[in-house]
Amino acid sequence: MERMIIFCMLFFCSSMVLTATPQKAMKYKQLLKTIDQLKDVVKDKDAELPHTPENPVDECLFTAVTCFQKGILKLQPKNSQVNSTFIKTVNILKRPILKDSGKQCESTCESYEKKTPKEFLQSFSKLMKKLYVKHVVQKETVGNSIESFAKIQKDHIYQFLLVNEMGDLVIKGN
Repeated sequence: MERMIIFCMLFFCSSMVLTATPQKAMKYKQLLKTIDQLKDVVKDKDAELPHTPENPVDECLFTAVTCFQKGILKLQPKNSQVNSTFIKTVNILKRPILKDSGKQCESTCESYEKKTPKEFLQSFSKLMKKLYVKHVVQKETVGNSIESFAKIQKDHIYQFLLVNEMGDLVIKGN
């Protein structure tokens, strides 16, 4: 009976990991698509240069994302015809992207170099790809490991279970 409870807990945990992964994947893909859309409508000439984090260490990912979100607010549309697209994409990118890990980061937004809006967005896109790999690809690998382990445990538990002719589950002896 204890094994059955352990298996059920393991199965539940692994299924939670596996269902969370596609949602995060969709989130990061949507953010990358939104950044690409913004690249086409942002003013690059005579624009304010935002601070652009590049290659932040893991402790500084939250700070880097926050810097990009602050920098997005400084961007301007290239003309009035793309203003509505610009506003929609900026509003999407202002939403919370990453939870604060609580780790201390020595870098501040102002410590990063200022770059053109196009370079800024390119660097933002690069960071989103890094987060995608960190939070989706690596978790899928862990999820697949858990799923494999759960399958082994399930096969092992089936050795102790038997379904009688009435369809009732009967536990065999250890």
